[in-house]
Amino acid sequence: MPLGIGFIGSGFNTRFHIQGWRGVRDADVLGVWSPNARNAASAARLARECDVGDARPYKNIAAMVADPAIDAIWLCGPNHSRIENVEEVVDTIRRGKGTLKGIACEKPLARNVAEAKAVQRMVESVGLKTGYLENQLFSPHVEAGRALLWARGAATTGRPYLARAAEEHSGPHGPWFWRGNLQGGGVLNDMMCHSAFVVRHLLTRPGESYDTVRPVRVTGHIASLKWTRPKYARRLRATMGTAVDYARTPSEDFASLTIEFETADGHRVIGEASTSWSFVGAGLRLSAELLGPEYSMKWNSLDSGLQLFFSREVTGRAGEDLVEKQNAEQGVMPVVPQEYIAYGYTDEDRHFVRVFQGKEEPKLTFADGVEVVKMLMTAYASAEQGRTLAFPARGIDKFVPAVARGTWKP
Repeated sequence: MPLGIGFIGSGFNTRFHIQGWRGVRDADVLGVWSPNARNAASAARLARECDVGDARPYKNIAAMVADPAIDAIWLCGPNHSRIENVEEVVDTIRRGKGTLKGIACEKPLARNVAEAKAVQRMVESVGLKTGYLENQLFSPHVEAGRALLWARGAATTGRPYLARAAEEHSGPHGPWFWRGNLQGGGVLNDMMCHSAFVVRHLLTRPGESYDTVRPVRVTGHIASLKWTRPKYARRLRATMGTAVDYARTPSEDFASLTIEFETADGHRVIGEASTSWSFVGAGLRLSAELLGPEYSMKWNSLDSGLQLFFSREVTGRAGEDLVEKQNAEQGVMPVVPQEYIAYGYTDEDRHFVRVFQGKEEPKLTFADGVEVVKMLMTAYASAEQGRTLAFPARGIDKFVPAVARGTWKP
């Protein structure tokens, strides 16, 4: 029988999953819950329009979990609601009201290590299978390039020694992303979870555990390059509301990270990652590179193979019909068709459906999500101290970044 899937959260991320579900078999999107009932109804309607399930909105999480039609939950709500949402899921199951097979959680697993471990502990206490949703690892370009380089280049000339990954755009959609106390930080916490894991993924031989490429030293750097400038701080406040005040409580809009790994076969290899909310370009740009002794690969999501041109005479309202985080509607514009496939959502969701059906072993679990949060917090600690730190850094389980505490001054 197909799995019945319920989504916690109804925003931008959930809608990417729903669109990508058109390529997922053996599972139907049947439910959506959101604190905003109108948004939940809209997301459920999108699922029906995409013909991926007869979805309906639920009044609360407990009702959705308790419905026998719902077999698995996709956690896609805001970071600051993660603990509360998981508590309601787990409490419903403990009361004997739910029969879930698994739960998958969007990145990051939580805002800091203490919260991430709490999420993992709660879910494991009721025996659920877990999946950590890191879509970029499932991107067709990343997976194809990685497989070919390891099969041809590394097999004959030696393992790769340098991986790079970046995610860059002009800034998040919703106000809570910009608020360090709610989101848990700035762009590092929001997007470095992708890039830091991508470099480790590329450096790991396909089929082997990530433990074979172990992080040992971390150097992080954060900065505010654009959004604390008075003009842009005022623009941000006008767009996102008075609670987003980068003149007084900013978050970083740029972050870089260098990770030194020790491999199981005795090599030292390097991962370089960067993320930005201050990128000026057509829209969201994802990129990755992998280099070895006699080979290399590169990927840039904006090199899509499809471009459109609109002259000054072509006018219309702003939108995101060409690429996510689209910044213009005129000139030469790259188009990323079916972004949910290009970014890895479809293959990711197909995999975790099969995991919860018992057909595959999970590539990523909540344990991997905890490890990623440790990496992010070590990067913040390194940036605050201005030095390279051993991984995991001492006291990282209790660490909360200055950005999240509202005390960071760029």
